[in-house]
Amino acid sequence: MGNRNAAEKKLQKKNDEEVMELAIQAGHILLENGAEIFRVEETMNRICRYYDVQSGSHFVLSNGIFATAGNSQERFFAKVQHIPVSGTHLDKVAAVNQLSREIEEGKYTVREAMDELERIKAMPEKRKSIQMMASGIGSAAFCCLFGGNALDSLVAFGAGLILYAYVLFISGPYLSKIVGNVGGSTLVTIICAFFHIMGVGEHLNFMIIGSIMPLIPGVAFTNAIRDVADGDYISGAVRMLDALLIFFCIAIGVGLGIAIVNGITGGVGL
Repeated sequence: MGNRNAAEKKLQKKNDEEVMELAIQAGHILLENGAEIFRVEETMNRICRYYDVQSGSHFVLSNGIFATAGNSQERFFAKVQHIPVSGTHLDKVAAVNQLSREIEEGKYTVREAMDELERIKAMPEKRKSIQMMASGIGSAAFCCLFGGNALDSLVAFGAGLILYAYVLFISGPYLSKIVGNVGGSTLVTIICAFFHIMGVGEHLNFMIIGSIMPLIPGVAFTNAIRDVADGDYISGAVRMLDALLIFFCIAIGVGLGIAIVNGITGGVGL
């Protein structure tokens, strides 16, 4: 009987560790791909409760997860994961949300849920051609929204395509966030100014505004406000600072691009 009880306790401890690892990996994927802090904590708590780890406790920041568990009945567990502030992939966020609901419905064992998380983590990004096309269409649409005409939107479409080619093949792999955003906004400003000087497009300001929209961290800025509203002041401040830094870099890049064009042309046509 004593050996049997010892084996059961050992199995339970192993299961508790697996549950905590599952919760941490789910939180990691959510946080890494742009989810709000409350969503990450709620998902991790939901997983622990369903698999009967009652002592699980999680503290989530915008770039890290602190997870602990343990009491007289459950094994002590502690782990910290650093998660760099990165981009947004809402398809992965939606997939983890759906997985957590299906876990509560009893559709997965711990091992099956972990395998599903690995599948979600390995989900491929959209093809580069699709991302470039989306950038071009978005740029044209915003240019039109802000008051540009058809020619302005056409120029913004082309600038948006070139911008995201720069982001995917130059800025992302080789440049820091600051240099990449300054360079990208400078690039589209020069492109739009060139076409404006050539007589293609009437409103330079609308063309530039539309073209730089793919660089704007809208989701990060919105999540920062939501985090502050939910009382997660540290995470909200970090995300807000990151978004404001990008805004500042974009402003510098646009000013630099206009200065370059003015230096080459003497301000003619602008």
